[in-house]
Amino acid sequence: MWKKFDKLCKLCYNTVILEDRGSRFQGKGVELNMKQSYIFEYQNENDFRKKERTVRKYNMLAYKKLTFEYYPEIRTGNFLGELVSVNKKENSKSYELKLPTDELFAKVHGEIRLHYTVYDDKNIILLTNITPEGILDEGHRAELGTYKGVMISKSNPEKDMFKVNLLNMLQK
Repeated sequence: MWKKFDKLCKLCYNTVILEDRGSRFQGKGVELNMKQSYIFEYQNENDFRKKERTVRKYNMLAYKKLTFEYYPEIRTGNFLGELVSVNKKENSKSYELKLPTDELFAKVHGEIRLHYTVYDDKNIILLTNITPEGILDEGHRAELGTYKGVMISKSNPEKDMFKVNLLNMLQK
């Protein structure tokens, strides 16, 4: 529903025309220039939402930052994260945004990153992926266990436990 609303109101983002029916502005339009806003689109919405829900379930801090800080900031045109590539032909820029991740989780599975592409001429942000894909997909399919505070995959639990034990031994 919101996607359709965003497409319908695309013209309203750049300029809003207000009409006051009072005696002071009778029949005259007042024009306000609003800050440029971008529309979110998805490369694969179902897959992206699954990963987003997994982040919400297992890393609430990253989800809150993503939802309440990063998305509104990106939507207004302040693109966060590292610029990964620029495509002059399509007039697009690809970014990677590192989300807050537990240090031990990052060493075992990798950093949680949001991948998105910005199309400046169309005012569209294409949300492409959240990584690491393996553990996030597995977390959506089944309840993951934990070992010493770190999510352990069901496909390779011994490998993940070995990594956690090794990192703990290196810290001592």
